[in-house]
Amino acid sequence: MSFKRLDQEDISISAESVVAPAWTGQQSVLTSFYTSSAQVGIGAGQYYYNIYQSDFDAGVTGAEVQFSIGYGNLLGSGSTPLNVSIPGLSPSSIIYGQYRNLINGDENGNFKFGTVTPNSILTISVNRSRFKEKLLPGSFNLTLTSGSNSIHLTDNSETLTTVSYLDAGRVYDIVSGSNGVANTSINQNGFTAASGSYGKFLPDVGVIVLNVEALKAPIGNTGGGLGITSVNENSTINPTVNLTAFYNLLKAGSNFQLKSEETVTSDYVFIRVRNNEFNYSSNPSIISSSGELRYDVLVNSPQVYITTVGMYNDNNDLLGVAKLSKPLLKDFTKEALIRIKLDY
Repeated sequence: MSFKRLDQEDISISAESVVAPAWTGQQSVLTSFYTSSAQVGIGAGQYYYNIYQSDFDAGVTGAEVQFSIGYGNLLGSGSTPLNVSIPGLSPSSIIYGQYRNLINGDENGNFKFGTVTPNSILTISVNRSRFKEKLLPGSFNLTLTSGSNSIHLTDNSETLTTVSYLDAGRVYDIVSGSNGVANTSINQNGFTAASGSYGKFLPDVGVIVLNVEALKAPIGNTGGGLGITSVNENSTINPTVNLTAFYNLLKAGSNFQLKSEETVTSDYVFIRVRNNEFNYSSNPSIISSSGELRYDVLVNSPQVYITTVGMYNDNNDLLGVAKLSKPLLKDFTKEALIRIKLDY
């Protein structure tokens, strides 16, 4: 078998950003939202709902989890206490603490939207397989509808000059607008100082946190709130009440646009086959017992076909195999350059 050592200039590394629709079926807009009756009211259903793009309960083929939603409260309100002897310990306080630790990296660092620190948050966690490496800033568009009132939300990535970072990576404010640009008819920032921004968009962890106070603001408010009344901070209500309320806002809005983004790194390996190289078959059957070629015609005019390139380490261990699309004729009158692409 013939070997040829690769030189440093034979290997080139390239990286490119690949953008794709986030939802199942290569869809960038999700218009239908379904939950599963099995999760409502019991177990994990007290903490979050999984949202599907088609009817999971009806057994629709291809129904997959797109994202999950949750309700969190700093004081533990909005859900029934898990233990009446431990004040504030409830599903809502656990959800609030979980996202606080994930995003802020500090169990004492409460969520702040502008200058406002609300007690209640609503969360969206995009399924890991949907957002791949990260979400694409500027592609986030979400419509929430309560009765006859609707609000269109996006991140403010297109208008920022400096990106902020938290423990979970990049963070953008969620504002009223579309495609990363705030609706300036509301005000310059796309939200009201009285209630703060509408939330936080964290593309590196696939999480969206919404500010309930801003969503509850009256329609006539400077910030153009949604005027919702369905989110309830009563400490004795069923844990699923607020999850159902949030789900209904999403379903009535019927519009969630999102794209994923990932960096694909490629190694390009260039195999240079010169005219005097690899002209004889490595098949031992063409060699006689005396070590001579069995066929005289191959002595001066050999012809072989290159079909496979094997890549080995210094110990001659085979690490990878590249197959050519068709056999490549090789003799002393021909040279070849074979490019191998390794993606990871």
